[in-house]
Amino acid sequence: MPATKPFSVRRTSAGLGLVANNEYKKGDFIIEYTGEIITDAEADERANRYLFEINGRWTIDGSGRTNLARYINHSCRPNAEAEVDERAKKVRIYAKKRIEAGDELTYDYGKVHFDEYIRPNGCKCEKCMEKQ
Repeated sequence: MPATKPFSVRRTSAGLGLVANNEYKKGDFIIEYTGEIITDAEADERANRYLFEINGRWTIDGSGRTNLARYINHSCRPNAEAEVDERAKKVRIYAKKRIEAGDELTYDYGKVHFDEYIRPNGCKCEKCMEKQ
């Protein structure tokens, strides 16, 4: 029987993270990254940490607390992946492999984001923390 709430926000090695309360099999839809659709110029002005670029013109400002997907952390070995639908201006998160209840949800933020924001401070994903 599925849990009442599909997710929990908990403290993880990378800060707050989104944890699955239910199981997901590979390919299952997990959650949509939601928020205000803004131009990239507006995104440059806001410069918050919850901006998800849709394309070279549009970005989702996911800083609102109702956007639980904003708590999904980066991982170099993710269990989920983000699929961008440029026409609909939507980002949906799908299971990349089987996810058990209690697993933290993670996806790869991409090379540009990694090089600019994560690498300078050191990656705190589970894979990278194992190396230390």
